[in-house]
Amino acid sequence: MRDLKIKEFQKIIRDFYGKNKRELPWRNTRDPYKILVSEIMLQQTQVSRVLLKYPEFIKAFPTLLSLAKAPFSDVLRVWQGLGYNRRAKAIKNASGAIWRLYKGKIPRDIDSLLKLPGIGPSTAGGILAFAYNIPYPFIETNIRRIFIHHFFPRKKNVHDREILQLVEKTMDVQNPREWYYALFDYGTYLGKQVKNPNRRSKHYTKQKAFAGSHRQIRGLVLKKILGEGSMSKERLRAEIKGTEKQFERVLGELIKEKFITKHRGLYKTT
Repeated sequence: MRDLKIKEFQKIIRDFYGKNKRELPWRNTRDPYKILVSEIMLQQTQVSRVLLKYPEFIKAFPTLLSLAKAPFSDVLRVWQGLGYNRRAKAIKNASGAIWRLYKGKIPRDIDSLLKLPGIGPSTAGGILAFAYNIPYPFIETNIRRIFIHHFFPRKKNVHDREILQLVEKTMDVQNPREWYYALFDYGTYLGKQVKNPNRRSKHYTKQKAFAGSHRQIRGLVLKKILGEGSMSKERLRAEIKGTEKQFERVLGELIKEKFITKHRGLYKTT
């Protein structure tokens, strides 16, 4: 890639950010714990929804230790409304692992971060950049959208490996924190202006409809049990639409994943 093209791209991102920088609560902290919370919340979830839940979660669990010691049912109850409840279990388990493995200090290296539950390369890269200002190339939805749009305008089946090389070449290694903020803000804007470039990613999969889905039934079952304390399968079936087969599968999964337990015919959260 020509140096001039890199500089042109960087100028586009920086100029946009200079005029359109978003003020978000997790950008006003350097506390690695609070950044960990925001990064896991932002997985597959719109910023507008996280803005509503993030303050509530931090108020309920202001420190890593408070989260590690909290009953999982309390964590899950506060998490309600964000969806993808596996992330609630992941963040709870990650807090415990950080205390056991790293004496309560959130790691500053990629390999240690990737050992934690619910932490993949994108989340780990975000923690390194935003908590510690450490340059580490990573890809998430907005970044993928930007690079496909600008560098692969006509190509199909763009591999993340190709994008990652460009992320590394264009990164501001002196201040990766602000650079990634700028990319996120520009990527959000771009998503409203152009037809989704991510459809041309080799890794693109169309999200299934949520209404009536297996994921929706899982969420409703957990919500009902949390609200009632315990429920029988018969009551759950009476209040939630779904087939016998769907309920058997959902309840079996939730028990196996240790979201709920069954005792004397009643289901309750762990």
